[in-house]
Amino acid sequence: MNQDAVVIVAARRTPIGSFLGSLSAVSAPELAAVAIQACLKDAELTPDCIEQALIGCVLQAGIGQAPARQAALASGMPDSVDCTTINKVCGSAMKATVFAHDMIRAGSTTIAVAGGMESMSNAPYLLPKARSGYRMGHQQAIDHMLYDGLQNPYDGQSMGFFGDQTACKYDFSREQQDSFSIASVERALAAIASGAFDAEIAPVVVRSRKGDSVV
Repeated sequence: MNQDAVVIVAARRTPIGSFLGSLSAVSAPELAAVAIQACLKDAELTPDCIEQALIGCVLQAGIGQAPARQAALASGMPDSVDCTTINKVCGSAMKATVFAHDMIRAGSTTIAVAGGMESMSNAPYLLPKARSGYRMGHQQAIDHMLYDGLQNPYDGQSMGFFGDQTACKYDFSREQQDSFSIASVERALAAIASGAFDAEIAPVVVRSRKGDSVV
């Protein structure tokens, strides 16, 4: 057991894009690679120093095999790095961080990258019965973003339903919720205007036929 303190030496993120917005041409592993490269630069580490890459990702359909490894290699890490993709829905990145902490404490690794990545804009539609063939009648395309990311698999309810259910249980009025939402937006706008987020955001270069743009 490693008795030394486990520390976070750098933390970065990409800008938060809107659905089908300016970052929609960039895959989740590509976004993660940008944040990883920024962390390595801030920590003054080279990619070959990393022993573990643990990265959460819920919407994995259509990304390709081993999303965490894709992100690690795109950030410059060597093929020898041990990579794990973690799916714990909303808690995926936090679970990745917990795993990294535990592995360092256990002495099985020294330096790890932990985080999460998603691109709802790139979540595909799924055709569940296409492999065996459609015989007759209308068929349904399944929204991967909704079905695997935002919908309860047990009763089919969406996340919004449970938000309403919780509000009723704890007697949160619509006015209270609106007031909280407005205050949250106002705080975010004030933080953006003051530059409070500048140090944590890694800009993303979006490439297209018309040229490169920075988000």
